[in-house]
Amino acid sequence: MSEVAKTAFEDLLYEKKGGVARITINRPERRNAFRARTVDELIAAFQNAWDDRTVGVVVLTGAGDRAFCSGGDQKEREGSDYGGMRGGAVELLHAMIRNIPKPVIAAVNGFAIGGGHVLQVLCDLTIASETAVLGQVGPRVGSVDPGYGTAYLSRIVGEKKAREIWMLCRQYTAREALDMGLVNRVVPPGELDAEVDTWCRELLEKSPTALALVKSSMNADTEAIAGIGKLGFQALHLFYGTEEAAEGKNAFVEKRPVDFSRFRGN
Repeated sequence: MSEVAKTAFEDLLYEKKGGVARITINRPERRNAFRARTVDELIAAFQNAWDDRTVGVVVLTGAGDRAFCSGGDQKEREGSDYGGMRGGAVELLHAMIRNIPKPVIAAVNGFAIGGGHVLQVLCDLTIASETAVLGQVGPRVGSVDPGYGTAYLSRIVGEKKAREIWMLCRQYTAREALDMGLVNRVVPPGELDAEVDTWCRELLEKSPTALALVKSSMNADTEAIAGIGKLGFQALHLFYGTEEAAEGKNAFVEKRPVDFSRFRGN
């Protein structure tokens, strides 16, 4: 295991064993919400797994049994970003998950909400616990994912369902997610790790070059989303500096009803 894997991470647990790199967001007290440090560490972990020729599969999950990832930590959100986050960091993380030439499995052990839900959408495969809850929250807190989290989601579940997910900000059970094709398999909570291990073993039996070609070939169909996302994230950066976006964030942090009424046109 590299020095990066051993020592550099504060917000992650990172383990490599038997051809599998397991990346665990380790902020259970915040429902594994990400801050600037978390995103930087996720990028570093995925890069490490990419560079390690002994790694054939990557698993992404969250610490504890309550949450996979609940998205951006609203308490860290300041002005146009999450507490000093590097420009383009979230886009880079999304690109790492999408482009790493190895299968990435999301092991969804609880809440996968907002930006955390986008992470599982981007993973190649998703195995969810029966206790998992999935959904988007962006418009409720004055935010959105203007790239793969919206456009690619519509390829997975269809445009009508994707618009429902984003516009209504409802939450869905693991079984509902399975029915709409949002996850691949649902298992009892106590069987999640074993099921993920089984899928990893099956993947490790396959040709790594063939798997990389499968992934890149499928990605090619939606590659134009990257350009749309670049434009969208630039707009989002500006939006975060507005009073409207601040109202969404402040209402969430202050645990009060949000009021966007004054921002609607006549």
